[in-house]
Amino acid sequence: MTTAKEIRICFVGESFVNGVGDPECLGWAGRICVNANKKGHEITYYNLGVRRETSTELKQRCLPEVSYRLPQQYDGRVVFCFGVNDTTIENGKTRVAIKDSIANTREILIETKKLYPILMLGPLPIEDKAQNQRIANLSQKFQQICYELDIPYLDTFPTLINSDTWIDEIKNYDGAHPRATGYTELAKIVQNWEAWLNWFE
Repeated sequence: MTTAKEIRICFVGESFVNGVGDPECLGWAGRICVNANKKGHEITYYNLGVRRETSTELKQRCLPEVSYRLPQQYDGRVVFCFGVNDTTIENGKTRVAIKDSIANTREILIETKKLYPILMLGPLPIEDKAQNQRIANLSQKFQQICYELDIPYLDTFPTLINSDTWIDEIKNYDGAHPRATGYTELAKIVQNWEAWLNWFE
């Protein structure tokens, strides 16, 4: 009998990684790991989502937290999803200027890629239309960075902004986060993503 190879995965980002709003406390990250385990893969799942965190804050904690959980003797991987909080307006300006978001993200990805295989999901749509324009723009910038660094990037924004399930759940909750059905929809997109599937070949 062949024993499944253990894979340790850190999911790093903000409240969407944490699964805020999901009464089942799984979010999309927990769901794709449940699905992978059901297929016979042995995954140790670490959720490192922090509410309200921006790329500036994430840059400071990323490597210390990830490397503590993913010692080099294990098969460690990292999945990123962040950026929405960078685009939030506070005191008349975005919490993080777009040039700084780009610089932060490039540094985070370059440094993490030196140690681990990584994947990245783009920032996700919310209810606010003006902020969604900024999120969509930032997602395009992130996609370009990942292209340059040869990192698989999944831009779910165009799909989810047109999803009645995603948008309705956000509107009926807090204006930003979906509930279980919305996270389930996102999980299905991610778990069918070629780059995710390739991790288990």
